[in-house]
Amino acid sequence: MKLYETVEGVVFEVQIKPNMRQFRLKLDAGKLVAFCSCPPVKGKVNKELIKQFSRLLGGQVELVSGFTSRQKSFVVRGTNLEKVEQILKSACNIS
Repeated sequence: MKLYETVEGVVFEVQIKPNMRQFRLKLDAGKLVAFCSCPPVKGKVNKELIKQFSRLLGGQVELVSGFTSRQKSFVVRGTNLEKVEQILKSACNIS
């Protein structure tokens, strides 16, 4: 899972799989994969991801790259790298 800290906050990268039955996270070959229930049209996936990651991480989450790509980067403000890593691994059911 690719995570790093910047002056803006903690940045993490996600690979997207749209049109799934429900939202869930998985680690696949060391990469964070988000299975989204929305179709990839008119920013619906981006909105779903921001909503889900904000709820999960309890912070301000913003999409910083990959607006029209299946490879996206998000920044989380008001937290630290260890906390974000722990929460994302827990959401993937990995300890």
